[in-house]
Amino acid sequence: MRAKLEAEPVSYTETEKANGADMLMKALKEEQVEILFGYPGGAVLPIYDALYKAPIKHVLARHEQGAIHAAEGYARVSGKPGVVIATSGPGATNLVTGIADAMMDSLPLVIFTGQVASGVIGTDAFQEADVVGITMPITKHNYQVRDIKDLPRVVKEAFHIASTGRPGPVLVDIPKDLTVQDAPQVKDVEMDLPGYQPNFYPNPLQIRKLVDAIKVSKRPVILAGAGVLHGKASEELKNFAESYDLPVIHTLLGLGGFPADHPLFLGMAGMHGCYTSNMALYECDLLINIGARFDDRLTGNLATFAPKAKVVHIDIDPAEIGKNVTTHIPIVADSKQALLKILEHQPARGDTEDWHRHLQAYKLENPFWYTKTNDVLSPQLLIEQVYEMTNGEAIVTTDVGQHQMWAAQYYSFKKPNNWVTSGGLGTMGFGFPAAIGAQLANPSSKVVAFVGDGGFQMTLQELVLLKELNLPVKVVLLNNSTLGMVRQWQETFYEERYSQSLFSLQPDFVKLAESYGIKGYRVKTQEEAETVLKEALTSDEPALIDCLVNPKENVYPMVAPGKGIHEMLGVKP
Repeated sequence: MRAKLEAEPVSYTETEKANGADMLMKALKEEQVEILFGYPGGAVLPIYDALYKAPIKHVLARHEQGAIHAAEGYARVSGKPGVVIATSGPGATNLVTGIADAMMDSLPLVIFTGQVASGVIGTDAFQEADVVGITMPITKHNYQVRDIKDLPRVVKEAFHIASTGRPGPVLVDIPKDLTVQDAPQVKDVEMDLPGYQPNFYPNPLQIRKLVDAIKVSKRPVILAGAGVLHGKASEELKNFAESYDLPVIHTLLGLGGFPADHPLFLGMAGMHGCYTSNMALYECDLLINIGARFDDRLTGNLATFAPKAKVVHIDIDPAEIGKNVTTHIPIVADSKQALLKILEHQPARGDTEDWHRHLQAYKLENPFWYTKTNDVLSPQLLIEQVYEMTNGEAIVTTDVGQHQMWAAQYYSFKKPNNWVTSGGLGTMGFGFPAAIGAQLANPSSKVVAFVGDGGFQMTLQELVLLKELNLPVKVVLLNNSTLGMVRQWQETFYEERYSQSLFSLQPDFVKLAESYGIKGYRVKTQEEAETVLKEALTSDEPALIDCLVNPKENVYPMVAPGKGIHEMLGVKP
């Protein structure tokens, strides 16, 4: 039986005044916060005292970085803001990596940090850090509350900013003395955000230009990013692609926004994308970007990216349009609203039959490939097995590196919000705690965390939460005793000088799992893998599967630094 996360509801007694900590709990309740990820400390003790009687479940991570990555996984799967709390100084600074990660990948988070008392701010008091200054470049917005009467408004604004427009992290820094001060309770809290007006609805003229461009295009393609998922526009994207008979490519973070088994789907593009998708971007004459930011891992050398294409860019963040790639038809709008407006037009397709035949030939001639051997465990085949055993319906999280790219290549996502990975920041240590948050967001789904032995060791202390909360997360550890992607780059570009990328000593991961009360398995052969995966994946208990995979395996295709995405290494065996 899985432990229940719901706390018994506690009714608040309305009084004329309340202290800051109780005000915060009341504000979180009004925002319908169900789970709080955090770690207590001196500056937030009054808040934790108020939390003791609040109807909010608290998940006690064993490190603040684990807490914020779990909140990211929760936000990515649920679509609701992940909420995090940490104490002042080191507690707050331990959140910085996760905040930056959420900012890069547009994940809605609301972070509460304790601060030293107002009277000693700026004096280098014990456990003081300028968290507002530190996080200003990596948050969508941040606050330091200096008057307790402002706290309810600030909390309401924080949730609104985090979850509207382009989602992102918002930080609220609260001095300790404010949490114990009393102030009159405000019944009807009003926001004061005159300068924050995200544009949700597209310009009709720009939509008309897009529709007209499709009519005359012979080689069109849709590039769909995570903005489709954030806008909950997967169904509209599918209708758009089918109505206009347009092939669809995904970015790494956009996977799942369009069914991978759909005949119009070409695959993922980018540094380790498939040949067909990369060549489609290189050869297209109309590129319709929906919710992707044209990052360097997607585009390769910008001088040769989509050189023949008229570029349409639909994005809710106007700062992204034209930032990296010249845009001919800019459409500032929410992805769902833009697609709904497009679908109001009568579909008019261009002459694209030759283009579709051309792309299908690419797919047949240049699929992903790997070498199967009986004596060494293949990581790609392992991921394919997990895909088959879960019917492609598991929520998959990953760390960063080779296993991340193999999961993106070989686990075909059919539904939105089943893929949780760190894209823009590329954060090692992300995948396992993110799986915890994903499982809490969707308790009835099977969650599989593909991790490498390098990244897993950065946040493995969170294993205790699997036992403590009885979360049936399956940790599939692709163990090659190396920093795999670093080793691959050293092999390819540094004449096989493996400087500090090979582990000479590793823990016994099975015993480690067992020390936390979790079932551990070790797999060395393909035959063992099939037996163990079946047992672990059908269990209702958490499990760690230590898979000793080929340490010399590389991720292909690969676009080398400075090359265009049409200049791929390893396209053929």
